[in-house]
Amino acid sequence: MSTKMKKKSEGLKYKLISICTVVIVLTIWQLVTDVFKIVSPFMLPSPLKVLNTFIYKLTGGTTPDGANLIEHILSSLKIALGGYGVGVFIGVPLGIAMAWSRKFERYAMPLFNLIRPVPALAWIPLMILWLGIGYLSKVGIIFFAAFISATINSYTGIKKTNQVHLWVARTFGATNRQMLFKVAIPTALPMIFTGLRLALGSSWVALVAAEMLAATRGVGYMIYVGRMLGRPDIIIVGMITIGGIGLIMSYGLEKLQKKYIGRGSK
Repeated sequence: MSTKMKKKSEGLKYKLISICTVVIVLTIWQLVTDVFKIVSPFMLPSPLKVLNTFIYKLTGGTTPDGANLIEHILSSLKIALGGYGVGVFIGVPLGIAMAWSRKFERYAMPLFNLIRPVPALAWIPLMILWLGIGYLSKVGIIFFAAFISATINSYTGIKKTNQVHLWVARTFGATNRQMLFKVAIPTALPMIFTGLRLALGSSWVALVAAEMLAATRGVGYMIYVGRMLGRPDIIIVGMITIGGIGLIMSYGLEKLQKKYIGRGSK
């Protein structure tokens, strides 16, 4: 069997195992809720109940949180992408600059090390105090969540650049700028993309918490309302929505990584 056929076979096998795992979990879930009624529906609704709620919210239902699922998703994406974009836009160049310039690292690293251990959620009171409870405060919270991961991975990627490659480039007369953009950054791209994916996950975590505290729309707000009203089906729909969006965005970043740095660079 050729290597290509073997890879296709392994990929198909992996997909079948994944599908079987999901089916088994859903079956057990249905059995313990609707069939044997081992778990109260107020604690864990059945998969069918969650599916019905998902369809209701997706097709325009606004009860009990005042908006349908699409409106919640768009509101959350607006906040998440805003904070994530700013965090990455600042974090990646900062990480690269600190790793490449020792002089800049001496000035910037102490401050960054002071900020790094602070959870993004710890900034919520200050963001509300400085920016109110509107869009900007939530973007500020997401910014700190994305900024840390993007900076750390960019810094680490540049630091791991093979010194032999830099020496060869220098021997052939490359300037410091050329070594950075032609050698160091291309070498660091796998780590940078890993940082982008980690930052994406951190952004969603911070988003849900921010929307639970101060929002009138968004997936996090929908989960919060579900908790307040004792509607676990709403909560699970929100969790599935977050997982699905995160999976799609992570898949998009993975495709970009394969496009720009190849499969073998992962």
